[in-house]
Amino acid sequence: MGHLDHATLGWLTPVLSYVMACTGAALGLRCTVRALAAAGRVRRNWLLTAASAIATGIWTMHFTAMLGFGVSGTDIRYDVPLTLLSLVVAMLFVCAGVFAVGRHPGRLQALLLGGLTTGFGVAGMHYLGMAAVRLHGEVSYDPVRVALSVLIAVVAATAALWAALAIRSPAAVTVASLIMGAAVSSMHYTGMYAVSVRVAPSGDPLPGASAMSFVFPLAVGLGAYLFITSAFVALSPAAGERPASASARRPAGHPAH
Repeated sequence: MGHLDHATLGWLTPVLSYVMACTGAALGLRCTVRALAAAGRVRRNWLLTAASAIATGIWTMHFTAMLGFGVSGTDIRYDVPLTLLSLVVAMLFVCAGVFAVGRHPGRLQALLLGGLTTGFGVAGMHYLGMAAVRLHGEVSYDPVRVALSVLIAVVAATAALWAALAIRSPAAVTVASLIMGAAVSSMHYTGMYAVSVRVAPSGDPLPGASAMSFVFPLAVGLGAYLFITSAFVALSPAAGERPASASARRPAGHPAH
């Protein structure tokens, strides 16, 4: 059995991955709050932004954490198409969950369906990402820990969507995003502790790309997207602020029509 190290770079990858998860969660919550205050195409656009932010935060969290993953006795490479597919799966499932709740914000059934869909998407992204791992040996999973990780993903996703509906103040969003980031990280490391590897040493080159040549640049790019979008959302006026700003710009003595 190969020795698995989940933090070959020390605390850097766990902490940075947690920051990515919290950033995506916070941005997703703020965008959902904006969506629920809007209607029509504007609501749809905010929901799309929320879904992309949450999915990007989760995916970036996973692969940032994977930068610190190592197995003694073998190098690790990543299958590029499967890695990209894991991102697509996260985007599609999170989008479906967010829209289920955003279209019917007052329905418990919509919340449960959205949480289940999003949770399975998060778990699917994680295990697709693990299926993309290439090493000299055989990977196996503890089914109990796998089931626990999926349960954590569903509960965390449901709680996140509930928070998006119930929470309005920036301070509450911050607290909720910190909790959601911890939940997503817990799901990831629970899933990782379900992994065991039987190493078969070999001198043959491994297929796929290394973490630093492929995963790291992609994670940096998606992280930049999160922070740029966060700045855009922070600078974009909320629905309730637009009428006030329009009134402030109107010259004195010119009443609104």
